[in-house]
Amino acid sequence: MTDLRRVSAAWQRYDVTRRDLPLAVAVALAPFVPALHTQGTRLGGVPDRPVDALALVAIALQSAPLAVRRRWPAVCLALVSVGFAVDQLRGYHTVAGVALPVAVLSAAAHLEHHRRTTMVVASGAYAALAVALDRRGSGEGVAGFVTFYLFLAVAWGVGAWLRQTRAVEVARRQRVAETTRAAERTRLARELHDVVTHHVTAMVVQAEAARYLTADPGRLDQTLTAVTDTGRRAISDLRQLLDVLDPDHGPGPRTPTVGDLDDLVEQTRRSGQPVEYVEEGRPAQNAVAAHVAVYRVVQESLTNALKHAHGSRTVVRVHHGAADITVEVSTDGSGAPTAAVGGSERGLAGLRERVGLLGGELSAGRQPGGAFVVRARIPAAGAS
Repeated sequence: MTDLRRVSAAWQRYDVTRRDLPLAVAVALAPFVPALHTQGTRLGGVPDRPVDALALVAIALQSAPLAVRRRWPAVCLALVSVGFAVDQLRGYHTVAGVALPVAVLSAAAHLEHHRRTTMVVASGAYAALAVALDRRGSGEGVAGFVTFYLFLAVAWGVGAWLRQTRAVEVARRQRVAETTRAAERTRLARELHDVVTHHVTAMVVQAEAARYLTADPGRLDQTLTAVTDTGRRAISDLRQLLDVLDPDHGPGPRTPTVGDLDDLVEQTRRSGQPVEYVEEGRPAQNAVAAHVAVYRVVQESLTNALKHAHGSRTVVRVHHGAADITVEVSTDGSGAPTAAVGGSERGLAGLRERVGLLGGELSAGRQPGGAFVVRARIPAAGAS
């Protein structure tokens, strides 16, 4: 099966003229096969005539144009029609006449412009051929000519159906491609928001704190070092996101995991936010998307704590259950908001969407005691 697919893929890479050439050769050689000498089309009842030089011309006119039946369908139909008319009027009746319905079908399937004009002209040419055959003493009768015309009409209808089916498939693929691009843009926007907002918020908070530490060189040096470390981490994360857009640039983006939460919590602590981290249970294997969602929930929650309740006690609890991972991040409301950092409310909306896609749920709001709590339930096997 794999070999057949490879052969089919290799064949599809050829130009359409090359792919249609075998059909043209087969139609050209068929009249010289003894078993097919009496299998040709007989329209009009003209007495049979042996093959001569003009018969070879008629065979060539009916077979050779099939090589361009998809590239130039109108030219193909015109030449094949001339060859078929010569074949019938002279009484050669070769099996090459099978080229006519193929040319009609190809014109209906691949002609881009003047389709109606082509139908009218072709019908007129057929009527002229019928009249010419009738004047030569044909015994076909009106019923015979009409039957053959209906046969050609069916061939045209099949070609038109193929054309419509192909157009529908192209439109479907375009919709899928547009939907995929939109989903990828949304995902990248969400990732950029999570990364940039968290790191920039931490840097702003740290820089704000440094303004009040000029009298304590030791603490000022620690704060500025934290700003530098946060900036480097932001650059590293942004580079990983850029690798998604340019996968040939590097080894590929690194996906954050639950194991990275320790570093995330420590970074937040260096920004002046007292954070307590509690993890229960063991992370499930092969649940990459769930682990990324857990990381992003904690990251966004800590970012909001830095922005809106800087200095307040924050508790992060992550519980790994058999079926679900539950996350709870609570922040006391006693801290001071960071005026230098604004919020777009995109973070929590993006988290709800991310968690919802995995079959989980997320809630966020202020509790009666004043604490702001973010809770999330994420199926552990939601995106393995």
